[in-house]
Amino acid sequence: MTDPAKTLCPYCGVGCGLEVLPPAQPHKPTHRDPQGNPLWQTRGDRAHPSSQGMVCVKGATVAESLDRDRLKYPMLRASLDEPFQRVSWEVAFGAIVSRIRTVRDTMGPDGICVYGSGQFQTEDYYVAQKLVKGCLGTNNFDANSRLCMSSAVAGYIQSFGSDGPPCCYADLEATDCAFLIGTNAAECHPIVFNRLKKHHKRNGQVKLIVVDPRRTDTAKAADLHLAIRPGSDITLLNGIGHLLLRWGALDPEFIDGCTQGFAAYTEVLRHYEPELVADRCGIAVTDLETAARTWASAKAVLSLWSMGLNQSSEGTAKVRSLINLHLMTGNIGRPGAGPFSLTGQPNAMGGREAGGLSHILPGYRLVKNADHRRQIEDYWGLPSGQISPTPGLAVGEMVLALEHQRVGLLWIAATNPAVSLPDLNRTKAALGQSPFTVYQDAYYPTETAEFAHLLLPAAQWGEKTGTMTNSERVITLCAAFRPPPGEARPDWEIFAEVGRRLGFADQFTFANSAEVYREFAAITRGQPCDITGVCHDRLRDLGPIQWPCPDPETTATAAARHDKRLYTRGIFNTADGRARFAALHSNGLAEPPDETFPFVLTTGRLYGHWHTQTRTGRIEKIQKMHPAPFLEINPRDAQQLQVQGGEWVEVRSQRGRARLPLLVTQNIRRGTLFVPMHWGALWADDAECNAVTHGEVCPISGQPELKACAVQVVPLSRLDPAQTVAPETLPQALESSILSAAPTP
Repeated sequence: MTDPAKTLCPYCGVGCGLEVLPPAQPHKPTHRDPQGNPLWQTRGDRAHPSSQGMVCVKGATVAESLDRDRLKYPMLRASLDEPFQRVSWEVAFGAIVSRIRTVRDTMGPDGICVYGSGQFQTEDYYVAQKLVKGCLGTNNFDANSRLCMSSAVAGYIQSFGSDGPPCCYADLEATDCAFLIGTNAAECHPIVFNRLKKHHKRNGQVKLIVVDPRRTDTAKAADLHLAIRPGSDITLLNGIGHLLLRWGALDPEFIDGCTQGFAAYTEVLRHYEPELVADRCGIAVTDLETAARTWASAKAVLSLWSMGLNQSSEGTAKVRSLINLHLMTGNIGRPGAGPFSLTGQPNAMGGREAGGLSHILPGYRLVKNADHRRQIEDYWGLPSGQISPTPGLAVGEMVLALEHQRVGLLWIAATNPAVSLPDLNRTKAALGQSPFTVYQDAYYPTETAEFAHLLLPAAQWGEKTGTMTNSERVITLCAAFRPPPGEARPDWEIFAEVGRRLGFADQFTFANSAEVYREFAAITRGQPCDITGVCHDRLRDLGPIQWPCPDPETTATAAARHDKRLYTRGIFNTADGRARFAALHSNGLAEPPDETFPFVLTTGRLYGHWHTQTRTGRIEKIQKMHPAPFLEINPRDAQQLQVQGGEWVEVRSQRGRARLPLLVTQNIRRGTLFVPMHWGALWADDAECNAVTHGEVCPISGQPELKACAVQVVPLSRLDPAQTVAPETLPQALESSILSAAPTP
């Protein structure tokens, strides 16, 4: 049999290893889709340490999207009301270079904005940083990690002195108390959850606590489900801390020897009596006490979180409040214990390592740090002062800059902000004002392509070789197993060619992605994310490797390549080596409900789809699994509104609206609504959840509060009887989901 190509699933941050086989295998019929097109085949890689051969439906079907609606050639138009015309790469590069030079001459380098993606390989990220932050002299490079993990990044930096999740997946099988908050891991990170669920099932003493306003599949597996009010996370965490302090369930030796700021934290905790906390969170006092006692009695507490904490106007404060509980009980740096963020994108971690947010530089360095800027300038052979000391614009600030006509060139790559950004009507209006937008992607059409002047065809997963880093800091080499279609090129090659044409030939001499990675790895020397012992050849020979992996580890055995924890000696990356407690109270939701908008709308993913359906929307099995969007509502709320399951409603905020069929279910608390975030204008009419979300962000991380906004619900029958749809006419899969979610008599 033909040897399979080793690679990584290009969806969530779990980082599942895949093996890919060509459509034609010896002595077997060619694997084809229903239309007869040859299909590559994927299966789980049993040798991959993170996923151990497991794969979810997204990874199992990903190859089916490779040849669907691909963008194959550069396309250009003079204005958004004209059709695209195919052009050569020579013309495309000429248009970009000319525009960059014009903007630099007339507006300065900060008139250039680039918005990238966790779909990038690390090599793509790194070359983009070198071009934008180094050669062009602007820090206006942001990525959709801003929507995903920037609050976790800020929380780690403020608490520990550096980014980087301290845990590894082996902790899933070593903990006796898993505390999941703000994550529906069963659907969003299923392979991680499968490992935890098996451990929980096999060991009766292991407890699983889930905090979520919805009774998700994750919550259904829990020993204790705390269905708190949206926005009350900090209150809950401080309430648990109050009880731990009252009961003396602390680690005094760790607190005294390894932390700073405990006294100020305890002053905050005294305000969080159980009765007050339970009332504000909307839970029972007994459940609060059970959660605290479970944490107190556990030998090793592992907390897991994702967007439910991060996507908040106080996201950093939420993350730090969770980390506080680990610090006060010494639950960090040992097996089964620690705060563990579950990354949303496949290479959001690699992007952070390479400097892929507007306030950071490669190797976990900061734009504001003069020594860090000088180090990178020296590495890149650039004059002193070339890198700006001012953090660049976060993506939300780019939208504002477009509104104020301070952007001359917007370059978007491998992401779909015309669906994913908040306050979407305002975002689209701003995108429409861009004088010149370059959109670099593998697929066409997408919603963002509507706002582009120049389309660049990008090679995607399986068509370029590079690395990705998953949630547990494991680096995997993703090998190309087929050529790109048409004239598509790897993202890093596109960025490098623009750099050369702008006169920076010496900075972009890379012959291949292995050379890019070798240069990037050298830049990490001595940093917390040191990967100087990693290269493409070693990854190809030995398999995935977890950082830190400095030079001396180049001869390490296979067993030492992963399952490493950070802070095992209680020494952190702060100036004095101590972790920091945070003394924080909650400000609540940025937009709380009121009489006019009485519900809180929250958003999230479904098991089969991913982000804005650019891939999964083109896969038939997943489309049948999740054919249409919907709005979840509690039965008592539905009764009060006099609406039924399957009835269409309009959900409205101060900013916009969406029209959706109702799914009436007891799996969501009263006063809270849920809508999946996957449907943009390409896949459904008036179903964009971000048409109603607001743009308020965490002041520290810049991450928007996508998880909560105030809305009202109006039945369409009271607006337009012709748009009412009876439940029996809904797609069968949605009808089944409504029935399965119906309350048990």
